[in-house]
Amino acid sequence: VEIYSLHVDCKVTSRFAHTVITSRIVNRANESREATFEVELPKTAFITNFSMSIDGEVYPGIIKEKAAAQNEYDSAVSQGQSAGLVKITDRKLEQFHVSVSIAAASKVTFELTYEELLKRQLGKYELLLKVRPKQLVKHFQIDVHIFEPQGIQFLETDSTFMTNELTEALTKEQNETKAHILFKPTLDQQKKNSELDETLLNGDFVVRYDVKREATAGDIQIVNGYFVHYFAPQEMPAFPKNVIFVIDRSGSMTGRKIEQTRDALLKILQDLRQEDHFSFITFNHKVVEWKSSLLPATEENVASVAALVQTLTARGGTYISGALLAAVGVLDKAEGLPERSVSMIILLTDGQPTSGERNVEVIQENVQKAINGKYALFCLGFGFDVSYKFLEKMALSNGGIARRIYEDADAALQLQGFYQEVATPILMQIEMQYPENSVEGLTKNNFKLFFEGSEIIVSGKISNELDLLPVEIKAQSHTSNLTLKEEANVQEKEQVFQNQRYIFGNFIERLWAYLTIQQLLEKAISAQEEDQKALEAQALDLSLRYSFVTPLTSMVVTKPQQQEELANKPTEAG
Repeated sequence: VEIYSLHVDCKVTSRFAHTVITSRIVNRANESREATFEVELPKTAFITNFSMSIDGEVYPGIIKEKAAAQNEYDSAVSQGQSAGLVKITDRKLEQFHVSVSIAAASKVTFELTYEELLKRQLGKYELLLKVRPKQLVKHFQIDVHIFEPQGIQFLETDSTFMTNELTEALTKEQNETKAHILFKPTLDQQKKNSELDETLLNGDFVVRYDVKREATAGDIQIVNGYFVHYFAPQEMPAFPKNVIFVIDRSGSMTGRKIEQTRDALLKILQDLRQEDHFSFITFNHKVVEWKSSLLPATEENVASVAALVQTLTARGGTYISGALLAAVGVLDKAEGLPERSVSMIILLTDGQPTSGERNVEVIQENVQKAINGKYALFCLGFGFDVSYKFLEKMALSNGGIARRIYEDADAALQLQGFYQEVATPILMQIEMQYPENSVEGLTKNNFKLFFEGSEIIVSGKISNELDLLPVEIKAQSHTSNLTLKEEANVQEKEQVFQNQRYIFGNFIERLWAYLTIQQLLEKAISAQEEDQKALEAQALDLSLRYSFVTPLTSMVVTKPQQQEELANKPTEAG
């Protein structure tokens, strides 16, 4: 079975990436064989389309509500047919895998399409393409087109498998607003060495870039009555932070985990700014506070905690509830903090609560009541013994986020990387305001905190014949209360995307749907049960209308002989 062509076509228009992967396979044997199509795609992406055509007959994937798809599928499974098609394979990736039996000398073409909104982290967007054909491919190419009307600030490609020969197969063209990256290695360039037919192509192909930003009130783009508003202010003074680190040192953290935690904490402590205040709580079945108050991040105080971190050992149970409530208590009692500052709690744990209150719902409720919207809670789950669902719900209910830390050699770097993302808050209480009577379907438009290097994105539909879309941003910076205003000329903005061959249909409408679904699903995590049902129903409706495989939908893939398989979207919380 030979893959004679593998094309990865990716169009990124204003951060929204549309990727089509096409694999053509021929069976050169004189009997029927299995042909396999395997694609790894980012977890943040939604599959929107799949088809396979065998000798001219097309078998499309149909996206349905998960429950309905599952019923169909269960009846197929009871007749002895195969299992699901998508599984999480990596920190950032999930794998779509389908095999089909093809007759001697037959050909099959697989085509998979997925879409995602690229998220700005630490000052750049990252487009990740996984390359793993497992054999030499006669016609192999990765073709990436980027169009950013704001202008491209910088662009770099990176790959885990490049050699000098392969570099020759890579071309980059770039002007003010567009970039084209083509990677087209010949058979010889793909080979590990001239004797063996083994491929070098195995790993990540990454494109990173950022856009130019001028306007104070961000950038607005409009296509067919849908708008997207990007806001990422730069070079503003950071708010002082009041941070409490709450660190699990129960028995399960023993060995490498506690060592990596120590390494990461020592580096993070060095990164605290002079004007920050901090404190440090460790817990097993007991809760130990370094000091009962927050102290300024002076050299002495940092050194004193660093000495304590060096001695961290792990044993005992896991009293999560007591540790978090103690942290809230320290912030509540704190005196003499800078008037305009941002208070946050960063929890690192690797397990379930085993001491004190163990019921996760009660813990969530108590913590939310205690925090009462005053502080942001970030929850880091170390490894796979944590209840990620519990941590995620707790973080989202308290203005923070949850993140899984993988038990790998670079765990300390993952912890530092997370800290860097939240280390520089530059705005708080951000409100993005649009004219109420002429904008509908608005995505989330108020945000508690904005961290340098990230980006706020709001999208919606302009309802009536507007000539000008006025926007107003209100926010607090470290030094003052800001009001930024901007007016977008609707017709001019629509013109930007006319006659661009980069555009795939109503991409801003699809971006709006993608963002809305992501936010509804996130909101559902921390909502009460009846609200949860309503939010999920809305997300399901959009998933079906725009044909996205989300955690609420499934794609039913039919094969020859009426076999059916299911593609479901896995979630981090399992």
